[in-house]
Amino acid sequence: MSAHEHQHHEDHGSVKSYIIGFVLSIILSIIPIMIVVKHMLSPVATIASILVMAVLQFLIQLFFFMHIREGERPRYNVMALILGMVFVVTIVGGSIWVMSFNSQVQ
Repeated sequence: MSAHEHQHHEDHGSVKSYIIGFVLSIILSIIPIMIVVKHMLSPVATIASILVMAVLQFLIQLFFFMHIREGERPRYNVMALILGMVFVVTIVGGSIWVMSFNSQVQ
């Protein structure tokens, strides 16, 4: 294996990268739990903080564990990710929309 191939293989999934991602994931999981358990914020601020932590958690997972920036053609990875996000937002948003109309009928 050449030095370039060895370097690329190490960068793809180094132990340091995985540990940093793991620690950040744990921290971003503990913060919303503490906010909810200790009733630190108002209900709206609690939901907003949980959503922010979820998005940050998602980004951590993408960059540290799924290596979305790496690969021969990262543009295809990003396009597939965007398409998946459109599907998720459509399904979740549509579900919330339908449930909100269901709650108004009663």
